[in-house]
Formats: sequence, C-alpha cells, structure tokens
Amino acid sequence: MATKHLIGLLLGMEEDWSRTFEELVRRLDLRIEHGGETHRYETERITIEPFDLRAKPRYDLVVDRLAHWYYVPREWLKKVALMDGVYLMNNPFTFQSMEKHAAYCAMMRLGLRVPETWLLPQKSPPEDARFAYTADRYNQPFDLEEVAGRIGYPLFMKPFDGGAWVGVSRIDDPDELRRCYDESGQRIMHLQAAVDFDVFVRSLSIGGDTMVMRFEPDRPQHDRYQVSHDFLTAQVGQEVTRIGRIVNAFFRWEFNSCETLVTGDQVHPIDYANACPDVSLTSLHYYFPWAMKALLRWAVFCTTTRRPMRINLDPMRWFEAADEERSYEDRLAACAELADEYFDQQVYEEFCAEHLGHLDEVTAELIADRWFDDLLVETVRTTFPEHEHEKFVAHYRGLLGAWLEDQPLTQPRG
Repeated sequence: MATKHLIGLLLGMEEDWSRTFEELVRRLDLRIEHGGETHRYETERITIEPFDLRAKPRYDLVVDRLAHWYYVPREWLKKVALMDGVYLMNNPFTFQSMEKHAAYCAMMRLGLRVPETWLLPQKSPPEDARFAYTADRYNQPFDLEEVAGRIGYPLFMKPFDGGAWVGVSRIDDPDELRRCYDESGQRIMHLQAAVDFDVFVRSLSIGGDTMVMRFEPDRPQHDRYQVSHDFLTAQVGQEVTRIGRIVNAFFRWEFNSCETLVTGDQVHPIDYANACPDVSLTSLHYYFPWAMKALLRWAVFCTTTRRPMRINLDPMRWFEAADEERSYEDRLAACAELADEYFDQQVYEEFCAEHLGHLDEVTAELIADRWFDDLLVETVRTTFPEHEHEKFVAHYRGLLGAWLEDQPLTQPRG
C-alpha cells in the first residue's frame, strides 16, 4: 500500500530556506517502508483564502512561518489541528506564551536560572474608554527607580512580546531608565537583570534535534553566528541543550530558538520563546544545511509514524519533577527525561538511522551543486545593496565551502 504525505509550507517573505527544503525533498525522492506501507513525500506552498470549517485539508504536516502575526492563517491552523489531526510546527494554541512572559514564569517555576525579572505597567494607557475608571480605582502608583533599584544596575528593558531585538535597551542609570520607559509608549515592558557573561549562546531546535551555536548579538546580522565547535565544556553544552529541549517540550514547540548566557559553569536562559526562529541562509550560513536536514528529518518522522499533534499542555508533571527535594542538576535531568519522552527521542533517532542514513550525502551534494550556488547569489542580491554583492557572495561561498570540507562524504566545490 502506497501513502503520499503532503508537507505544507506556510510562508511569508522567505525564499532561501523554503526553496532549499523543497529541492532537498525532491532530490531525496524518499520511499520509506514503514508499518506495512510505502511512504512518499511532497511539498506545497499554502495559499490563503476563505475556507469551510468542515473542509478536509490535503496536508499531513504544516511548517508555519506566518501565523505568529497573520491571524487568518492562524485560525486555519487551529481548525486543521482540532478537526483534522494535521501536525503543526508550531502549536498555534500556545502563541500567547511566545510573548515570553509565560515562558519566563514557567521556566522560573521549574527552577531554571532565569535572571531577576519584573513586568511594568504600560507607560501610556491602552486606548479604551474604561481605562480611566479602572486606573483611578485599582492602579497603584509606583516608583520606577525603586523597582530598578531592587533589580540592580545594569539591567535590560525589553518588550514582553518582543522579537528581533526590537525595543531592547541596556539601562545603566536612572536617567536612561526614565528615558526608555517614556519611549516605550503602550508596550508592556520587562525589566531584567543583566548577567555578566562569558559566552552568549543561541541554540536552534527543530523537533528532536538541537544545534548549539556561539552568538555575537552586537555584530551585524550576517556575522552573529560564529563558527566555533568547542566553545563550551561538555557539561555546559549538555545543560544548554537540555534547557532548550525542556522549554520546547513543555510548551509543545518544535521549531524554536533559545538564548542563554553562560557565566563560568552556570547557564542563564534569557529568551526562549520564538514563534518564527531565524533560519535564513544569510544568518545561519555554515549551520544552514544542518537546519534543512533537521527540518526534513522531523517532518518525515512525524508524517510517517503518524505522530499525533499535542495540543494540550501538561504542566503538573513538570512542576512535580521540579518540586521534589533534589539538586538543580537532578531537577534538570528529571525534566530532560520528560522532554525525551515528549519527542520520542529514542524512537526518532532509530527511525532516522534506519530510513534517512543517506540524507547527509544528498544534502552535501545539494550544497555543492550549481543550483544552490545560484540560490545563494540570488539571496545575496535581494538582501544586500549592490555595492556589497561581490563581497557577500564570496563571504557565504567561503562559509558553505568550509561546511562542505567538514563533511566526510563529499569534496568541497572547486
């Protein structure tokens, strides 16, 4: 019996990773024998149009890169998850938690070393006729400087629902504090203690896979991910990986990034709720092929095994593990076991070993191919000003060439 699985891509402006993923699926031309069936795979870009709530979708899995800001496709995603069992990356029912505040609360509850964090009322009131009456009766006046004093300088002010570093400010004194708060307008802001760190880490998780990368946020966008393989000890690297996986399993997020600050052997998670993590070629460069492989592995695993979409959260199991009288390391290990259970980690790894052993070779062949080089050149031309095209084409060719040299199954392009 033959079964064809259609992987839908719900996209915004992205072309680089989506075209690479589509081409990788096409070149692999997978035929996986599993459960008495022969499984095949195709991709399709999803269009947005009126929909009948009882209509049956054609997709088995949807990679969503749009619904975090565009509500029409978000409501379609909710419908196909609730009514039709379509597997989604990510879960639209926990987008509210991706406003970061709930994520901070949950991870503090689990005992992670989240820096001291306060939420501030809006500087400018919401545009609602009821606000004046409510504020007069219930809003307590507060001393902004006194709150900052409890946290201690330096600190960061950042939107509780922010992304892409928009609205994030480092605060070193009361004058900066007042100025940034006045400029925040109607946005709800967090104040968070600064951490004197040795290494800034961003880990990207896709399904059961995580890549831990050294990140330099003060550098230009194209140079933030540093190609560095041994910048963490094995123990700290394991903790960073576990934290990202715990966050994702707790909230049912399967396409997410996590930022952590490492000081000595202590790991402080500071941002780990990203509904649409960066996977662009011009950002990830050397790590871009890994992301494409991880996305394909998880999509094929979920569709082939008919992994059920987990809509509901189950926080009490996690809280019970964290509440037991045990060390930080033991609590983290207990939560990591729950994360492995959620991701079916052993089953997933065995599936990949059995059915996707040739993925590395095919991906390396694709990255070395003229097709991908043409995509790289096109992406640079649509991303950077004309006078920088030659420089950045050489820059990215060099990084992808370095990735190819590090692969055991291919030779770098000449």
